Order: sequence, then C-alpha cells, then structure tokens
Amino acid sequence: MEGKERGLLLVISAPSGGGKGTVLKELFAQDENLRLSVSATTRAPRPGEVHGEQYYFTSKEGFEKMIGAGEMLEYAQYVGNYYGTPKAPVEAWLTEGRDVVLEIEVQGGAQIKKLCPDCVSIFILPPSMEVLEKRLRGRGTEADKVVQSRLEAAKGEIPCAREYDYIVYNDRLEDAVADVQAILRAEKRRYARNSDCIERVYPNA
Repeated sequence: MEGKERGLLLVISAPSGGGKGTVLKELFAQDENLRLSVSATTRAPRPGEVHGEQYYFTSKEGFEKMIGAGEMLEYAQYVGNYYGTPKAPVEAWLTEGRDVVLEIEVQGGAQIKKLCPDCVSIFILPPSMEVLEKRLRGRGTEADKVVQSRLEAAKGEIPCAREYDYIVYNDRLEDAVADVQAILRAEKRRYARNSDCIERVYPNA
C-alpha cells in the first residue's frame, strides 16, 4: 500500500482494579506500533510510579493552567483528583501512523468520543464485583476509605460500558489480550478506513 495510514485512536476504560493496566502491559509487549498516551493527574504517585512514565504528576493549579491554555484533549475529575490527556503528543503519533491508547476514565472517554468520533472505544469488565474488590484490596497501597470510594465509583462506571464500541471480559489475561488484538485488526480493515484501496487495486472501479 502506498502512503502512510493514520494511526488508530483507542479509548480503553475500566473501573479501577478492572485489570486494564495488566492487559495493556501485555499488548505493548507484543505490538511495537502501539503508543500509550501518558495522562496528567493531580493524585499523589503510588510506590514505584515515575513522573512522565505512568503519569505526569502535577498540582491542581498546574492542571487548571493546562486546561486554560487549551493543552488538554480531555479531562475529568475522579475521586477528588483531576485526570486528563495532553493533546500534542497524541496528534503527533497518530500522524506518524502509530496507534495511540488513551487509558482513561469514563468521563474522559465520553469527551473523546464526541471530539473524535472515529476513535475505537473498548471497555474492560472484571469477572465480578467480588473479584474487583479483591484486586483493589490486593494492591495494599490505599486506605479502606479510598477502596470503598473506588468500589462506589465502579458501580457508576460499569453501566457506561453500554456506550462503548466493544466490551472485553477480563477473566483470563490471555483471552482479554487476544480480544483486544482482534478488535484492532478488524478496525484497521473497516471500509471507512480503506475506502481508497479499491481504486488503488482497480482504478476503474
């Protein structure tokens, strides 16, 4: 094929503890064309998290300054903190033909779907609320009050899966990863993304 295809913009959401981070880690290990958009947040870093890798950690004032300057593709508040996607690196990667993953909350996902209707949205569901709670408590990094807040938030987030293009059930990691990979392959072959291919093969079509 001639020319460089624009990359896919992927919106991937899940309740906290839903396992999207684990699924994405495996996807990135297998697909060198994928790029992860690093979100900015006002929450405190967890043990082992590095500024510029998992998140850009900033103050509330700094985040609001970025909003005012129009530097955020989307943003939302979740459990008392801001989360958002810096605009510039996403557009640069898409232009290069890279597939860009936005690992974002449902509020941000809704904003992206409005701003970028050609994005591909995937919601990752946990096997059950019991498993979700076990995963959250298994982190051992947050107080019980925070865990309860995340569980309550999940009850509002999970119904939002109805608004996504695809649902991936995250029971076995290998199956969840394979499902996302199948979605990417199918989306790249959609007619809307390949409408000029027919003429390339047969100019008189």
